[in-house]
Amino acid sequence: MKPFVATAVLGAVLLAGSAFAQTISPDAKAVQAGTYAVEPSHTRVQFSVTHFGFTRYWGDVADASGSLVLDPKNAAADQVSVTIPVASVSTTNAKLDEELKSPMFLNGGAYPTITFVSKSVTQTGPTTADITGDLTLHGVTRPVTLKAKFNAGGSNPMSKKYTVGFDAHGVINRSDFGVKAFVPMVSDQTDITISAAFEKTAG
Repeated sequence: MKPFVATAVLGAVLLAGSAFAQTISPDAKAVQAGTYAVEPSHTRVQFSVTHFGFTRYWGDVADASGSLVLDPKNAAADQVSVTIPVASVSTTNAKLDEELKSPMFLNGGAYPTITFVSKSVTQTGPTTADITGDLTLHGVTRPVTLKAKFNAGGSNPMSKKYTVGFDAHGVINRSDFGVKAFVPMVSDQTDITISAAFEKTAG
């Protein structure tokens, strides 16, 4: 590649990187207030339990839908509601996938969705908050607190839609929701890890 061509290409790359950096910001105070919808392609919900105490294994639940009402000046006014289909549960084992969806565990036929609806949001730091809400799983609704962290907000370079992203973590005892199979050999305590993207729709 000739020197002047290489210089031009490098300059274009640097300009593109600079433009990207300007559109995506980790500053929670700069977030646009309004109503957002879950962006399912880049939202992941993962759960994990221990197996006989020897190992930990993980599963995913996909195809989330829902909404977020966001006010960077008043976290207490924020609201989030998310629904996930039990049919989307997946692990690396097809037989286990079917068992998890069956009456032995989540019973997707009788209880086809898992939902979380926030009741309160308490800011705990510049980019963190505790989100307490009602988790409905296996037909049982119980309060759960998620510890959430704001990642970034800005215009998505691909879709051009204003997007915000969060990570969150929570812990439940699955037996509290009637999912008791093989406790305690398969741990009752279930860790939930979420990485969620939301696209602005209004406001």
